[in-house]
Amino acid sequence: MRAAWAALALCALYAAPGTVSAGPASAEPELGTALREPHETQVDPFLTDLEQRTFRFFWETANPKNGLIPDRYPTPSHASIAAVGFGLTAYPIGVERDYISRIDAQRRVLATLRYFASATNEHGFYYHFIDMRSGARASDSEISTVDTALLLAGMLFCEDYFNSQDPRDIEIRKLTSEIYRRVDWKWAQPRPPAVALAWTPESGFSGDDWRGYNEAMLVYLLALGSPTHPIDPQAWTQWTSTYGNHWGTLYDQTYLSFGPAFGHQYTHVWVDFRGIRDAYMREHGLDYFENSRRATYTQRRYAIANPKHWQAYGKNVWGMSASDGPGPLPEPSLGQRPFLQYAARGVGLGRIVDDGTIAPTAAISSLPFAPEIVLPATLEMYRRFGSSIYSSYGFLDAFNASVRNSSRAGDAGWVDADYVGIDEGPILAMIENYRSDLVWRVMRSDPYLQHGLERAGFSGGWLAQPQLTQPQ
Repeated sequence: MRAAWAALALCALYAAPGTVSAGPASAEPELGTALREPHETQVDPFLTDLEQRTFRFFWETANPKNGLIPDRYPTPSHASIAAVGFGLTAYPIGVERDYISRIDAQRRVLATLRYFASATNEHGFYYHFIDMRSGARASDSEISTVDTALLLAGMLFCEDYFNSQDPRDIEIRKLTSEIYRRVDWKWAQPRPPAVALAWTPESGFSGDDWRGYNEAMLVYLLALGSPTHPIDPQAWTQWTSTYGNHWGTLYDQTYLSFGPAFGHQYTHVWVDFRGIRDAYMREHGLDYFENSRRATYTQRRYAIANPKHWQAYGKNVWGMSASDGPGPLPEPSLGQRPFLQYAARGVGLGRIVDDGTIAPTAAISSLPFAPEIVLPATLEMYRRFGSSIYSSYGFLDAFNASVRNSSRAGDAGWVDADYVGIDEGPILAMIENYRSDLVWRVMRSDPYLQHGLERAGFSGGWLAQPQLTQPQ
């Protein structure tokens, strides 16, 4: 189980700048908005199987009475509110892919929303880890701004997807609005205009604010879009002003860097950044989608170079993110280099954390950014390692072929026993975004997200189209 302050560690791990070269500038209701724009990318049958298995993680491991989803499985664990946010995103995908009925999805979403409408919270923010049955705070878990944002994003997706006049859909929209509107984002700014990472009743706010470039884009966008407690647009200006130490060139890619892949993926699950830019990206001549594409190529090129000479690394076996690992243990045959436990591994400007552990989510959740390199990697990892890393719910969290069980070819080495919810969620959502743009298309109609993007200074692309509604 990860420590309650894991979010702080992951943020701090990649905060240190490095020296880099400068880069260039009753009756079943109709489906609603989801399939009004026909689009379907044909995919390899394996990808179809992977998507369905990954969906089943959320559907089968959740507590159906309250919608809570475990942080990991099968190791017994507390629920993770971030995993719940990804689960809420999964249910409409399940409807569209005929994994579940619309009514079953409505029931699961309503169970989740009814729970959180009355759950313990602090100014609308929730504890990161909570008990699967009671919902009580898990040990010393923190009130987390980013994990609350991930939860809210899943809720907002359901609010926009279930948009008919069916009484169940009406209740979904009502509960989501109540939960989102009560979040007091200004309370989470002890050092305005920045937003703090976390709070506990024992110690108050953490000493760290969200800075640099990472998954907290989602925090700022939802905070800016709030109809009740919005933060000032200056917060985005300050947020992007801390990008400087993270822009540069690495492995021939010039981009805004964050080492672990999840920082380039999480916000993109719900936000279609193609063709829309804020002031920073206009100045640098790209958008955040292209930025994530370059980050994806950097991970692959690092694995090809393989400067630490790990087993299995190569053009189609690559990808580092936050994941479990085989540590703590030294490997004598590898010069006593330590292996890590749960850690944020990745390739970033000024800092590389690499102990030979591959997290399949790192590559697969980048599928929309660079399918030409992600699809071969996905297929190769399965072809080479098969059932040792791929089972009931798709890919297990991580493996490390340098911690070897045998000398035979195709030995995946150490393999994590668990599936991890925050890794499963992006895999599922980004496969679907690649196949049909589903999550992106639905969220483009969300008035709160639109408003948050506009207040952050984004323009162009789909934001230039007439808006259906405005937040009240």
